[in-house]
Parts: sequence; structure tokens; C-alpha cells
Amino acid sequence: MQKWEYVTVPLLVHATKQILDNWGDDGWELVQVVPGPNSEQLIAYMKRAKS
Repeated sequence: MQKWEYVTVPLLVHATKQILDNWGDDGWELVQVVPGPNSEQLIAYMKRAKS
């Protein structure tokens, strides 16, 4: 059975693509993005398979 690990990542609106690309390069897959504590920030939920 596949096991997963998860992380939440703060995203700055003006650098979202760069931040997601960096995490994607490390094998993390974006699951969902939700509003953050203020209008300049979002929160990304990401997962990757445990080895």
C-alpha cells in the first residue's frame, strides 16, 4: 500500500509559480491551495510518496 507524506507551504501571491516549481522539483505534488491569513498569502497543501 502506498504511503504519503504531506506538507503545508505558504505562498506569496507575487511568487507562486516559483515557489511551486521549487517544491515540484523536490517531488512534491500540489493537492490544494486555500486562502491564507491575509490577502497577500495563500497556503498550498502538497504530498509525495514516501520511499
